[in-house]
Amino acid sequence: MALTLYVAAPTPLHRLHPVTKLGLLAAFVVAAFMVDRPLLLVPLAAVIAVLMVLARALPNVRRLRVMFLLVFFFTLVVWTFFYQSVLVPTYGGFLYGLSTAIRLDTFLATGILFLSTTRVEEVAYALGRLGLPYTMGFTLTLAFRLVPVFFDAALSVVQAQRCRGLEFGRGGVVARLRRFVPVIVPVLIGALRRADRMAMALELRGFNSGRPRTTYLRARAGAADVLAGTLAVATVATYVVLWAAGIGTLAAHP
Repeated sequence: MALTLYVAAPTPLHRLHPVTKLGLLAAFVVAAFMVDRPLLLVPLAAVIAVLMVLARALPNVRRLRVMFLLVFFFTLVVWTFFYQSVLVPTYGGFLYGLSTAIRLDTFLATGILFLSTTRVEEVAYALGRLGLPYTMGFTLTLAFRLVPVFFDAALSVVQAQRCRGLEFGRGGVVARLRRFVPVIVPVLIGALRRADRMAMALELRGFNSGRPRTTYLRARAGAADVLAGTLAVATVATYVVLWAAGIGTLAAHP
C-alpha cells in the first residue's frame, strides 16, 4: 500500500522549480477564495483537472475519490438545509452550498496535485528559498516521513496481536474500539522512543550548531517557470478583479 502521493513521472509539471509549484498552489487557493459563484469556480476546477491529467495524478484521485464525494455531498446538503433556517431548503443555500462544495474539492485537488508533483525534499527546499528558517522545512519533511513509519509500526502491532488471538472485528463498536488499546499503547511508546533517539541523532550531527545550512538539492528556474508564474499571477489578478467588482459574489436569494 503506497502511503505517499508523489508520482514519479517525467512531466513538465514535475520539472518546474519547487518555488514555482508552491506559488501555483497558493495562486489556485487564493483564486478560489475570491469568488462565490459556481460558474466562476468551475473553470478553475477544470484547469486543475487538466493539470491532474498532465501530471498523471489520476491514480491519486481514484484513491481519494470517496473523500471527494463525501466532501461535495455533505457540504451541498448542509448548506442547502441550514443556510437561512434549520431543515428548510432554500435556493440561495443550494447555490452557496454548491459553490462551497466546488471550492473545497478544488482545494483538495490542488493539494493532491502539488503532492503528486513535488517531493518532500523539494517542499523544504522551496520554503528555504523563500527565506523561512530551515527548522520549519525540516519539521515539515519529518512529519511527512514519519507517517509511513508510524503506519508500518501500527500494522506490525496489529499482526502481532492477531497472532496472539485478538480479534478486532468481533463485537459492537465500543468493543472493537477497546480492542485497539493494545495497538495504540505500543505505537505511542515506540513513537516516544523514536523521537528521543532522533533528537540525540540530530544533536550529534550538529543540527543546532548555528552554522549556515547547505542543501543537496539544486533547482534552476527556466522558461516553463516563467510561463507558469505568469499564468498564476494572471489567474489571481483576474479573480481579484472579479471580487473587487462584485461579479463573483452571490446575489441574495430566498
